[in-house]
Amino acid sequence: MGQGGEARRATAHDEELGRAVAAAQEGDEAAFAVVYRIIQPGLVGYVRGLVGTDGETAEDVTAEAWLEIARDLGRFRGDGAGFRGWTATIARHRAFDHLRRQKARPRPAVLEQDLLELPGPHNTSAAAMEAVTTERVLALVATLPRDQAEAVLLRVVVGLDGPAAARVLGKRPGAVRTAAYRGLKKLGERLGLDGVMDDGPGTLGEST
Repeated sequence: MGQGGEARRATAHDEELGRAVAAAQEGDEAAFAVVYRIIQPGLVGYVRGLVGTDGETAEDVTAEAWLEIARDLGRFRGDGAGFRGWTATIARHRAFDHLRRQKARPRPAVLEQDLLELPGPHNTSAAAMEAVTTERVLALVATLPRDQAEAVLLRVVVGLDGPAAARVLGKRPGAVRTAAYRGLKKLGERLGLDGVMDDGPGTLGEST
């Protein structure tokens, strides 16, 4: 399997993203609009997976994250992929702030269907996710342990590789890679995709 197959769609524009971020840091408003267009779908999907099914709440939390992103944009140093991880970290903090205010626990929720249209019929995560409808995501992802659910969200929805997802979660890359693999394997089993879910966790985007 090619490396990073499950994140191809999310990372396809990282080169464009890196250029747009650099221009936005110089005050180019059009470039910031490009940054928003590339980042927003995955970011709101990730937040929705943390705060629940209320789309308006997820949008509000993501908007709070964007206020912080815009405010601190000049401090960011890195490429497009790094920026994706940086924004996911900010969104995660805002989501947990919201959950603390609500005295609730993070729970996986409905993900946007278009975020799950991933390429590669022989890729384990793609095979699992391509078979999931929006309605079934709630039932299936909600059954995963929290660490597995969030690893899947970061890897498949946000499009981070293992090390980047690990930085967001404050865990070792191997632990996140294993959690994502186990979560996707469980989804595959429940979708009747056992035969294509036998790749090890080392195949999820980087070498072990």
